[in-house]
Amino acid sequence: MKRWPGSIVWVSLLAVALAPPSRAAAQAAISPQPRSAQVSTIAVAIEVDGVLDEAVWSSAPTIGELVQRQPRPGATPSERTEIRLLRDQDNLYIGVIAYDSEPDRILGAQMSRDASLGSDDRIEILLDTFRDQRSAFYFATNPSGALVDGLTFANGQLNTDWDAIWDVQTSRTDGGWIAEFAVPFKSLSFPSEGVVWGFNLSRAIYRRQEDLRWTGARLETQFLQVSEAAEISGFDGLSQGIGLQVRPFLGGRVLHSAATDDSEFTYKPGLDLSYRLMSNVTLNGTINTDFGETEVDARQINLSRFSITFPEKRAFFRADAGVFNFASAGPGTPGGIAGTGADVFPFFSRRIGLLGGQEVPIDAGGKITGKLGRAEVGMMGVRTREMDGLADTEGLLVGRAKVDLFEQSYLGVLVTAGDPASGGSSQTYGADARFATSSLLGGSRNLDVTGYAARSVREGDSGEDWSYGIAARYPNHRFDGQIVLREIQENFDPSLGFVQRSGVRLLRIAASFNPRPGNFLGIQQMFHDAFYTRFTRLEDGEVESWDLYVTPLDWHFKSGDSLHGAFDFNPTYERLFEPFAISSGVILPVGEYRFTRYKGTISSANRRTLSGSVGLTWGSYWSGNAEQVTAALTFRVPPNFAVSVNTNQTFADLPEGDFTARIFSLSSSYSASPVLSFFTLVQYDNR
Repeated sequence: MKRWPGSIVWVSLLAVALAPPSRAAAQAAISPQPRSAQVSTIAVAIEVDGVLDEAVWSSAPTIGELVQRQPRPGATPSERTEIRLLRDQDNLYIGVIAYDSEPDRILGAQMSRDASLGSDDRIEILLDTFRDQRSAFYFATNPSGALVDGLTFANGQLNTDWDAIWDVQTSRTDGGWIAEFAVPFKSLSFPSEGVVWGFNLSRAIYRRQEDLRWTGARLETQFLQVSEAAEISGFDGLSQGIGLQVRPFLGGRVLHSAATDDSEFTYKPGLDLSYRLMSNVTLNGTINTDFGETEVDARQINLSRFSITFPEKRAFFRADAGVFNFASAGPGTPGGIAGTGADVFPFFSRRIGLLGGQEVPIDAGGKITGKLGRAEVGMMGVRTREMDGLADTEGLLVGRAKVDLFEQSYLGVLVTAGDPASGGSSQTYGADARFATSSLLGGSRNLDVTGYAARSVREGDSGEDWSYGIAARYPNHRFDGQIVLREIQENFDPSLGFVQRSGVRLLRIAASFNPRPGNFLGIQQMFHDAFYTRFTRLEDGEVESWDLYVTPLDWHFKSGDSLHGAFDFNPTYERLFEPFAISSGVILPVGEYRFTRYKGTISSANRRTLSGSVGLTWGSYWSGNAEQVTAALTFRVPPNFAVSVNTNQTFADLPEGDFTARIFSLSSSYSASPVLSFFTLVQYDNR
């Protein structure tokens, strides 16, 4: 039984490697001539109003029609799109006329800043100003004029926490909709001598599940793969100005004691700033860092034996966070598939200023990030304040450098120093590498191989303080496979990082078969997954746990509705070497546990006024049985208002005791305009 899942996956991976390409893939493998465009320079003022009525718009040439990526790769789009590029001394202007023969069916349900536009008609833009084919600035909008921006890095990942000064205005017409972008050059970084930028543009017609691209219109290629961007030129003589942004703030708190009837008022001024030291190097600084602006974490139920992470939300740490990304975090998994359960982050910024669930005040911090030739560098220094009984005054340092290789690969190093908790000596050293291609064996297939090695050095540790691993992924639209090998030694514990479990060796083997059945039952794509994960203890070679997660049926329909993971099954083996308190008063004894879980989920398209999802997981669980119910319901009045209700509840019946774990949340949002939104979140849990 232990060998069978791995054998099946190895056979699947072999089939992936040997399978001949489909007709669509074969056509996509024939590379067209690289596209390029010239940005027209203008000397007249443009009013950004979403109308494109200035004469310069009419006189500027279009950059060429878009091409279908799906549902028919390489085909002519069902609707025309006209794109024009202009620039003056201060801004890049992008004008898009998105023709539509059914204008009353255009979708634009979101308006808030950095909204998720996955269920809307939309325009997305990439600007690879350094032409390094790895990172880019990202801008997007929908027919309601939502402003979405971010930074792409590692040739496919996106950080939408970056917010720039820019503008977009949209309008609807009898023949479709129009988007007019204005991106100030002072909001971008670029080399002073660079006159050629990477550029790509995507248009989505959601009701038809139609995805159009200016370049890279292949099913194997995701839009965020910057290496697929083509070139636009005409950026000589640009000026960025001084590139200074300053944001002062004042935080206050009133504490009232019911016992003494006394009230205490405290306040704290602070400052965040960003300054462009060079055209390609930026300094970010913070003084008395403001924790008050960070939204509350979404509550999670953790019934496993190991810690989980929460995302970083503080502005100073989110800025250029992709520079510090390390290869040990990958590879990713399809939606609905759990991670490995062995996350390794040699640097994790939430370890700074937060300790044991309490705030540790940050007196000051500075961060320098940028590009120096083919190298990307980042340096960060933070000083935290003493907290009685919790932390000493500490100076914390992080350094990161990556050197670009070939088109999509790199070699990197990472160093951290300081311990936010003990005040003792602690350092972490790491090196990582990524080798990737989107033209495997001369075709159009993707392959991504990463490797890393890291060591944490703490006072009192006696060896066994390394972690290293290698991972390979074959992420393509029809076949997707991966293998991950990772070792995390017992004393590997980076003081500024995060380690989910230690003293183990990880093996994960996985494969997915994702066909597109044409017109069969209105299905856009089917997903079939098998993920086998095993942990072996380094101490004695004993298997600590393994599980096999199989998705036999996951259908995504052209309507946007989904039948996720109908009858997924998940055989699991766990061996406890010490008692595990899974809930208050419910303690599982040492021993071996074998159980199998089943799961099914149905979700409706987010474009609907009333949408939602419901999921049920059932079956044996540790020494007994348990059922888990997840449900979400969202009501929208597009594009201004939305309210959502969510719940996650687990009902466990074990010989050691019964327990219920539940979370309820209610969230609402109101967008008065694309730049002014109000959000509320109410959460309850019994944990």
